[in-house]
Amino acid sequence: MTNVWCVRAEFGQFTDAFLKGGYVAIGWLDKIDLSSVTGRENLYPLYRDYYPEDKSNVVVGQQVGQIARFLFDISPGDTVITPSRDTEILQHGIVLDEPYVFESNDPTCPYPHRRVVKWAQQPIRRSSLSVPLGNTMRSSLTVFSVSQVDEVLELAGRGELVKRTLSEYDPYESVLERVLALDDKEFEILIGHLLTALGFEGSEVTGKIGDGGVDVTGELNVANLAKIKLFVQAKRYKRGARIPASTVKALRSSIPANGQGAFITTADFQTKALDVAFEHNFPRIGLVNGRQLVDLLVEYWSDIPQEFRDRLGLKPGLVLS
Repeated sequence: MTNVWCVRAEFGQFTDAFLKGGYVAIGWLDKIDLSSVTGRENLYPLYRDYYPEDKSNVVVGQQVGQIARFLFDISPGDTVITPSRDTEILQHGIVLDEPYVFESNDPTCPYPHRRVVKWAQQPIRRSSLSVPLGNTMRSSLTVFSVSQVDEVLELAGRGELVKRTLSEYDPYESVLERVLALDDKEFEILIGHLLTALGFEGSEVTGKIGDGGVDVTGELNVANLAKIKLFVQAKRYKRGARIPASTVKALRSSIPANGQGAFITTADFQTKALDVAFEHNFPRIGLVNGRQLVDLLVEYWSDIPQEFRDRLGLKPGLVLS
């Protein structure tokens, strides 16, 4: 059984050190060599002595749990993910069958507790993740298990480890067929409803001739902490189509300096389109492909107006009626 783990590198600050050194690392109990610790229970007294200011059993339990996962649960052959400083990039590698290392004198990284990793040459783009996997990667923990194992293995080029089923039914394709049955205006309105379900206020369908590519707009107010004005292009494309960089780049000219963009489609994007969408010094353009669109519809289906649910002919869970 192969598992998948995420080990963060202080918001990507030490990701390059992880890659160059061939390891992942954590920094708790940084003056103690943990090679002789044999189980989770042995970590509790060590942690309490080292951090006497942590009085809460909840805090101690969470931190000890992360240390224990790193030392005892991550196994040789497992896949490990580390986000880069550029949060669009997720580095990944395979944990090697090598012993835990305590390295307290490395000027490139202050984290002394290390596991040996063979890093892959090509990273994973966060924009290629399914919505459930993307949600998992938002965990605030430093060390955590990733439940979407098969998806990560496929993205990491380890698809031979995925157990295949004999069923030819693909629920994503079935749902997208129903979505493609909508006309252009219906699709734009559906995306407007989806933005509202996601928490955007004042979602408005603006698509018309000469709109510069913007079909829907909305503003997200995150608990009065941040506001995002979003300018969305919503386009139906046949399954198998791959949207080029030029199409994504054309949307950029319609996004004000204080706004962000999104391109939502039933198809997918060429690799160069991903590069354009997250190009530095330009407004960010979020990309949602057909499978991610289905994930969002599944998650927010109950918030979509009944007439659209009836129009698509789908039940909760997006099962065909």
